[in-house]
Amino acid sequence: MTWSRALKDAARSGLTIERTKLTPLIAIRGSVGVALVIGLCLWRGDPTLAVSSAFGAFSSGIVTFQRSMRPRPVLALAVAGALAVSTFLGYLAAAHLLAFMLLLAGWTFLAGMAWAIGPVAGLAGTQTVAIMLVTVTLPTSVLGALQHAALIFFGGLVQATLIVVFPVRPWGVQRDALADALAAEADYARRLRQDPVAPFDPAPLMDARIASAVTPRQARRRPVQLHGPRGLAERVRPVLASLADPVVGAPLEGPERDRARDLLGAAATVLDAVAHAVRHARPVRLPPEAMAVLEVPATGPMLHGAARRSAYRLISLLADAVELTDEPVEATRPTTEGERGHLLRPSVPRLVPVALRALHREARWSSHVLRHALRVAAVAVAGYLLGTVLPFGHGYWAPLASVMVMRPDFAQTYSRGVARFIGTLVGVGVAGGLMALAHPGLYVSAALAVVCVALMYLLMRTGFSVTSACVAAYVVFLLGIAGAGWQQTVQERVVLTLVGGLLAMLSYALFPAWETPRLRDGLADWLAANGHYALAVFDLYATPAERRPRQIRDALLDSRAARAAWEESEARAEKEPVRHRGLSRASAKAAGAALATMGRVTMILEVHLPERDADASPGATAFAFELRASLEEATEAVRERGAVNWSELRAVWERWDAEDESRGVALRAADLLVDALDDLAEALSREPAEADGAPGDEAPGTAHDTARGGAGGTERNGGG
Repeated sequence: MTWSRALKDAARSGLTIERTKLTPLIAIRGSVGVALVIGLCLWRGDPTLAVSSAFGAFSSGIVTFQRSMRPRPVLALAVAGALAVSTFLGYLAAAHLLAFMLLLAGWTFLAGMAWAIGPVAGLAGTQTVAIMLVTVTLPTSVLGALQHAALIFFGGLVQATLIVVFPVRPWGVQRDALADALAAEADYARRLRQDPVAPFDPAPLMDARIASAVTPRQARRRPVQLHGPRGLAERVRPVLASLADPVVGAPLEGPERDRARDLLGAAATVLDAVAHAVRHARPVRLPPEAMAVLEVPATGPMLHGAARRSAYRLISLLADAVELTDEPVEATRPTTEGERGHLLRPSVPRLVPVALRALHREARWSSHVLRHALRVAAVAVAGYLLGTVLPFGHGYWAPLASVMVMRPDFAQTYSRGVARFIGTLVGVGVAGGLMALAHPGLYVSAALAVVCVALMYLLMRTGFSVTSACVAAYVVFLLGIAGAGWQQTVQERVVLTLVGGLLAMLSYALFPAWETPRLRDGLADWLAANGHYALAVFDLYATPAERRPRQIRDALLDSRAARAAWEESEARAEKEPVRHRGLSRASAKAAGAALATMGRVTMILEVHLPERDADASPGATAFAFELRASLEEATEAVRERGAVNWSELRAVWERWDAEDESRGVALRAADLLVDALDDLAEALSREPAEADGAPGDEAPGTAHDTARGGAGGTERNGGG
């Protein structure tokens, strides 16, 4: 992608306004917190303190709107504490330019590294830098600095108190995550009726798993509807795929396929009903037609073999899901000592070592997080010095604009830069016009600032340009409380925001952290994770007596995590103005499709694991042994741009096929697995000129992809 096209796409993305579900009650609660803090300070008769404390309540409210499964009061208090510390340290160093530059650089670097912990931590770190830049410009003494810091923390405390006193949809985030997972399963079942190898994105299942992690105290208070359906949703997904697949499930045509389609349609109806019940805390309502389909017919089309086992398993899982969800909502399940029926969420002190390990992992030159931290620290210092030299007041707005738009990846930085400038123009234009025409007084300006906060909280998820407009208007009214003239505010804000945005964009062009050269590493990690998952399943066929369900489960979760990391990396790379280095766009898509098929085949095989007393499979033993050896070589070859060869694994499968006359599920799945690995080798062996192709060309498939039409076909999002 050329620079001109990349910039055009980034600008279009930044100015896009999305339609999303609004949360007016939560927005009102957050704006009430800001209003209370401003009102109390104005009642004390100090507009400067009102401005300072309002920033604390405002920023604490912003972070609690982010997608996080942690309790919102904890987030509000944590952010308020960090804001108070950054403000006080900034006040101590503000009188000496060199000391403040060193503090700003160090603090901004740490805030940039916070993205290694997670997006919520990264946003919180960004807010601390922003507040440090804003509040240190308000004149005060050391004692006054302590007062400002205390008021900022008080603002966060007010927000946390309101969250506890006026909860909106308790367990709402967990309910939505679980309902989204069940709805995704229902949509998947419907698509399988028409396409037996339809893709499935495991992200909703991953979100539901994260949301289900609770503390022991929360486990005792959690609604019954949130106890069991997630685990059932995890088990329904492979059963649906196993039933629909024409190679290991129902035949592609005929009465059995019609029966499979009916079962998939009924499963989709049941899953949608369970999702609705979970989301709205209501009993399950099932149509009689769906229940009739799920009954085993006495006559008519019947399923056989592996498809029959999958159908029985599906009916049983759906019945369990309805039964668990239909329990009284207000009931709770007692937690006995040592119960492991839920995922334990670590307490805040226990998260500290986890955060330190995350920071240590990113402490390398090739890390995009480390490069982002260095980049944003340099830009913050340069922007502050430039804002000081320019003949404007409020010079901190230049570094403030830079820090707020900069993200670890190219696309977000550029799109947010454009969105912030356009939003700032609109916001300061509207707010400045009101100030010029109405000349509002102290309390009217405060009321208008609260209205802007409420609009920002309400429209936060619609787009960054809308958010920027609300924030710009909020700052104009807030500084009006402190006595700043609106004319100067508008001019400074526009010019310095443009300067800050240009600095942010220029920094990424001069010191980038491109994702494209790292694609092979991500692909190798996904291959290794998929291989370990396949080995865990085939090892169980080789030695059924040594059942290791936990090992298989852990391998599946690692495979999903590797796939999510790859898809995120590939999405970033597609928006970068960088030519491929050893892995073209088309080759990356084809390789990802092959690995997705590999994960899907392994998942289907997991549905038909042998019983503990089953006979060991010599063919599976030999296949697993060769897969383990070939996997190590192939993973290294992917990283080092070498040739990937699965001929020895294919030879082992052919011997297994010649010796095994039963044509069991494991043998058929192994065949499909080798086909997927051959697709991977072909995708990586293409010449760059051939792989790039013409714009809009699809990556070509292999001959057996078309011939089989089953699990061996390439699948864009089917694994995991």
